[in-house]
This record gives sequence, C-alpha cells and structure tokens, in this order.
Amino acid sequence: MELIQSFSVDHMRIVPGIFTSRVDYLGDYSVTTYDIRLKRPNREPVIDVLAMHSLEHLIATYLRNNDDWKDEVIYWGPMGCLTGFYLILKGNRASSEIFDLVLSAFKSVDEADEVPGTTPENCGYCRLHNLEMAKWYANEFVSYLESNEDNADIFEYPKTQRLVTESGQNFYDS
Repeated sequence: MELIQSFSVDHMRIVPGIFTSRVDYLGDYSVTTYDIRLKRPNREPVIDVLAMHSLEHLIATYLRNNDDWKDEVIYWGPMGCLTGFYLILKGNRASSEIFDLVLSAFKSVDEADEVPGTTPENCGYCRLHNLEMAKWYANEFVSYLESNEDNADIFEYPKTQRLVTESGQNFYDS
C-alpha cells in the first residue's frame, strides 16, 4: 500500500507555518489543500480540544464571510493530531500567497465576543468550546507568523528522505 502524501512530511522537522499539502486537478479546475500548522508535532503539546473546536467555528465563519475569499473556500477543519488545520481552496496558489488571508483570519479571533454556531441546533457538541483559549492560541500563531513572514521554512514542507532498494522497497529516515 502506498504511503499517502501527508505521511511523507517529516513531522520531526516541520515548524508551524502555511504549507501546500496537495493539489488536486478536477477537470478544468484545481483545488489546493493547505496545512496550517500551529504546533510542532511530537515536540509541543497539542492544541487544547475545546480551543481547537472554537478556532474551527471562528475561522470557518471568518473565511466564509470574507468578501475576497468566500467563493474560493471549500473547507476549513482541524487535523486529527490537533497540531493544526486544513484549508482547502479553489485554485492553485503558493502557500505564501495565502499568508495575508491566514494571518487576518487568526487576527479576527481576538475580536470575537462569542463563538458562532454553538447552540445545540447548530453544533454537534455545543459545550466543547473555549473562546479565551482560542484567543490565546490565535494570538500565539499571529505573533509567530508576523515574526517569521520572511522565513521560507514556514512555507516549505520538510520531506522525509527515502532510500529505495533495487527491488523497489521504500525506507524512511523518520
């Protein structure tokens, strides 16, 4: 069985940032999945699950109401490992080209007075939210992005090195 693309990222070397995870071509158009990584996997504590859920609601609402981007947004949701989010957009842009969008989305969290869509009718588990912790994580990521805007490492995935034997077996360094 072939290893999926996201498992070929070296999770011991990745830093927080905005990465192109994959580009899919669907007939006449493409969609790009971006890895919005807030935490270093396997080295930092993961994002608190209540804050993660609140960030999902807050940023999804921001993205889907952003006049410049709302028609491009297909999906915003958390990673199962709780170290970041996936953003799927129409088109094929370099990850650095969505820097301002991601930065403004996370900055918008600090302005929120409540988490949208948290009634029992709107949310699968409406008590699983923490706005103040969501703000803390958002502010931490905003500060990180602003101080690393010119650092290419926040836009380029570190890939695992593969040794391929004569018989075609793959071995990975991590």
